[in-house]
Amino acid sequence: MSIGLKRGTVLLEDHQPEWDISAQQTIRTIKSILQENAVDICHVGSTSIKSIPAKPIIDIAAGVIDLDAVLAKKEELAEKNIIFRFEERPEHLLFVCGDFENDTRTHHIHVVLYNSKEWNDYINFSDYLNQNENAAQEYAALKKELAKKYPNDRIAYTNGKSRFIQKICKYVQDKKGDV
Repeated sequence: MSIGLKRGTVLLEDHQPEWDISAQQTIRTIKSILQENAVDICHVGSTSIKSIPAKPIIDIAAGVIDLDAVLAKKEELAEKNIIFRFEERPEHLLFVCGDFENDTRTHHIHVVLYNSKEWNDYINFSDYLNQNENAAQEYAALKKELAKKYPNDRIAYTNGKSRFIQKICKYVQDKKGDV
């Protein structure tokens, strides 16, 4: 099973069914710890889009009621190798899983308020690309171009995708009337 990538690097792989299995196992673990605070937890990002390549790092969005209650569970999550990294931006907590001795990450868990703009963007982006093959292939081409250009600069790779992601999220938001 190919899950995990050295921090800071970019390498794309074709979709692997194991990614979905790993995501569901991690979602069950998170749900068992956060319980009713977690309204919904979903596999998101490129590894959830079956028709495109992705970095072999599983992205999960956890929509919660109370971020402070999640922070209170940091130690319990850490016991399951779900480590708090930082508050990425206001109202967005980042947890990671991986082989920390080898500086490899396998999962990024984005904890945000349920039904917030961030939550809706995570869900809408993945759903839209899974339902629209042309947009998915356009995104795949962009990812391949950026991965070739920035194999050792994940920040530049990520920044290069942001305009496309924002465009899709805005389109879906306008179409659905989301937050």
